[in-house]
Amino acid sequence: MSRQWILASQEGFEASLKYQENARIPSPDELGSNEVLVKIHAASLNYREISIADPKGVNGLIQPPIIPACDGAGVVMAVGSSVQEFQPGDRVVAYPAPKLVEASGDNAFASLADVPSMLGQGTDGTLRSIGVFAEKALVHAPVSLDWLPAATLTCTWTTAWNSLFGVEGREAGPGTWVLVQGTGGVSIATLQLAAAAGATVVAITSTGEKEARLRALGATHTVNYRSNPDSWGQKARSLTPGGRGFDIVVDIGGNQTLSQSLVAVRVDGIVLVVGGVGENTAPVPLFAALMHTCMVRGLLCGSRAQLKQLVRYIDEKGIQPVVDDVVFELAEAKDAYRRLKDKKHFSKVVIRVDHPDA
Repeated sequence: MSRQWILASQEGFEASLKYQENARIPSPDELGSNEVLVKIHAASLNYREISIADPKGVNGLIQPPIIPACDGAGVVMAVGSSVQEFQPGDRVVAYPAPKLVEASGDNAFASLADVPSMLGQGTDGTLRSIGVFAEKALVHAPVSLDWLPAATLTCTWTTAWNSLFGVEGREAGPGTWVLVQGTGGVSIATLQLAAAAGATVVAITSTGEKEARLRALGATHTVNYRSNPDSWGQKARSLTPGGRGFDIVVDIGGNQTLSQSLVAVRVDGIVLVVGGVGENTAPVPLFAALMHTCMVRGLLCGSRAQLKQLVRYIDEKGIQPVVDDVVFELAEAKDAYRRLKDKKHFSKVVIRVDHPDA
């Protein structure tokens, strides 16, 4: 039998998450032709999980029961008759939008219309010890990573990769200045990738302790936004050559941070709108981009092809994704949700999901 969490309702994760220890495991001969049976060794959480469990969240309604989460890594146990990319024993990580790939190919990018079908929302996700996934919901895992860091790549690291390398001719590299916000998963992933590419990274955060950790990971400069609550964008901009501004600003706060991100970006620079974890403040009009003469690019994760590129890059550069100091077991997933919601984590909240028979 498999262990798993389900969203039995959509009343917030405290009421909706239910743990099951007796879920049936399909036999290999029950797999569909394009399905893969995976033993999951680790998973990680994104803010989308909190939103999906909440009926007021931006992700929309779900049809319970659904197994939550889209990030995970494990080993292939069996494959369907038409599966081409995988065989038993392969190490894999999840990709969140398999139906998009099946319809439009590995290079397709998700839009709002694709969100309802993604892993953990419209399709069963990764908070389980063994599960069946579509072939296109998986890619080969980096050979250089253990399970916990590998389980962070699906959404967070693919978003960071798309942010830095997703616009042809504008890829991050030596001479590029990148601004990241805080110490959450996307920001840390962006910092690690940008530093590996030779870019100069400035990070904003709230405490001296976090500033030290960010510099240790490769940030050249840090800015304390609590000391500069209404001017951290200008403070960060002043650190760039001649005060010109940043080539790439990765905004994870949404309306709370976008006005400062626009201050920080250079003329013809790019502001990436990749999250909304900040407070619910007044919307920042897109018209504001006119006054700052910049590009604004919204994105939802990245393509399956980009996740494959990321995997190769991690192995090539020897990057070790940072995970949170606290590691949860599968049965403790609700505590992991709480840590994420309370913003007590550093980088990615991870969950060890080794099956008892491992």
